[in-house]
Amino acid sequence: MKLSDFSFKLGQREFLPLLQGGMGVNISTAALALEMARLGAIGHISDALSPYLSDRMFKTTYHKDKSIQFKDRVDDFPKPGVKWDEAKVYEASKNYCRDTMSKVKGSGGVFINVMEKLGMGAPAETLRARLQGAMDGGIDGITLSAGLHTGSLQLVTDHPRFRDVLFGIIVSSARALKIFLRSAQRAERLPDYIIVEGPLAGGHLGFGMDWHKFDLRTIVQDVLHFLKENGLKIPVIPAGGIFTGADAVSYLQQGAEAVQVATRFTISRECGLPEATKQIYLKSREEDVVVNLISPTGYPMRMLVSSPSMRSNIKPQCEPLGYILDAEGKCQYHDAYAQTGFDSNGKKLPVTNKMCICHHFMKYDCYTCGHNVFKLKDTTTTQADGSYVLPSAEQVATDYLHTACELHNLEEALAAVA
Repeated sequence: MKLSDFSFKLGQREFLPLLQGGMGVNISTAALALEMARLGAIGHISDALSPYLSDRMFKTTYHKDKSIQFKDRVDDFPKPGVKWDEAKVYEASKNYCRDTMSKVKGSGGVFINVMEKLGMGAPAETLRARLQGAMDGGIDGITLSAGLHTGSLQLVTDHPRFRDVLFGIIVSSARALKIFLRSAQRAERLPDYIIVEGPLAGGHLGFGMDWHKFDLRTIVQDVLHFLKENGLKIPVIPAGGIFTGADAVSYLQQGAEAVQVATRFTISRECGLPEATKQIYLKSREEDVVVNLISPTGYPMRMLVSSPSMRSNIKPQCEPLGYILDAEGKCQYHDAYAQTGFDSNGKKLPVTNKMCICHHFMKYDCYTCGHNVFKLKDTTTTQADGSYVLPSAEQVATDYLHTACELHNLEEALAAVA
């Protein structure tokens, strides 16, 4: 089997069986996703803080305008009515996707990761705007993440591309999948793919603090069994802790159609993390990786213990930002900030039990990562100054794909001899 034969089908298209995960804010850049598409695989961009990305990339003034609009609400907690304008959210999403899709070369695809937990002060309205903007921007696929998304498909059933765009859902159990499928059936639109994310994934986890009791392989088997039992043929794509091509092959042998990986791409040259942060990832040890509850979303999150976001006293930045605000203008960081005292000089002490996720994700100082981040150093070489060589996205993808292809051919050869 040649590498070009090693593919799987989504909708009417075929792709190499590798998805690069969607990492925000702009960690999985358009450049990274486009490189995956050029190779024939699937790359994800992320819609986390899309107005912020628009301001950076296209010189819009969404944050400035919102800050001026709500300047009199700085000291209010909670902040009902402090919300993003859905028309501006739509514009930001559409422009980002349209610009990315205008640069696609190759037979692969570019998808966008859409997080339900980004309430933006008006959860349903801004989620609809983000979905519609991505679809009008020409995106190939939408991966629904960070939530059960029981109403997400219904928000866009009347969109002209509702049956054209590939839709997928990220779940961490067969039970969560069942819940989503009930809502999908009401929208008369089953998902085109299912990403099963395990407990070793980076960033927000779909588990409680007992995450270590779960195993990706077992969850994948449960999902495959459920689909077979119900006569559903939907591609299953494991994610979380799949660090090598050999890992990938083991899941393909289990019945998966492809795998999704992210941590390996965090140190790629195309990744949006600052180079200094990439070196921190490369120098990390297993004991540096922690799972905690400092995210105001309520989800556990995996990160490096050296993340500056774990010891910050930044005042809530909801007037220009406010991406996590719920419909009532609440965020868990508000209470944590208010309950944190002052030192003897009257300076605000660090808030250690929650973080302002909008601010810290924007500043790239919340070092989210998969459990296997400490293995990254084994995938590259050191330089004379002690720093590590940063691989290209093509080198990372090729390591997975060629290893998978070679192992498949080896197994066929051994079977023929036996």
